[in-house]
Amino acid sequence: MKLASLLTNDQVILDMKAEEHWPAIVELVEYLDRHDFLKGESKDDVLEALHAREDQISTGIGSGVAIPHAFSEKLDHVVAVFGRSKKGIDFEALDNAPVNFVLLFVVPKKGYHMHLQTLAAIAKLFNNCEVRQQLANAETREEVIDILGSRPSRTHCER
Repeated sequence: MKLASLLTNDQVILDMKAEEHWPAIVELVEYLDRHDFLKGESKDDVLEALHAREDQISTGIGSGVAIPHAFSEKLDHVVAVFGRSKKGIDFEALDNAPVNFVLLFVVPKKGYHMHLQTLAAIAKLFNNCEVRQQLANAETREEVIDILGSRPSRTHCER
């Protein structure tokens, strides 16, 4: 699965404003709601589901990446949004490092396999430091979509 298939240019935020974990999630969900991506689902229900998920353990997976996600009874397809923060967000990540890239998605309740495929695709792509560097340097939404749709090399970056 290519992550770019879940996103359009209108589902990319190049400069998130939030500086903390929960406000960042709210910013992304409000963006989806404002741009009519949550058809049939309420913003409050999505936030409640995401909050329940985040209460279990932060979805800040390390290396500057967070993947908040939840299930929805009312959606019939995956809804996603990508947000980038140049300053970094205190996301309570597993490695305690600030998060620069947030890929939030909501999956239909009946789409458990899609949920697992989406998580795996995100983890695989964002595990590549070259991809993270390219995303940090991207200047347009189109560039972000191209990077997310690319097949990254298996090179390892120096820390």
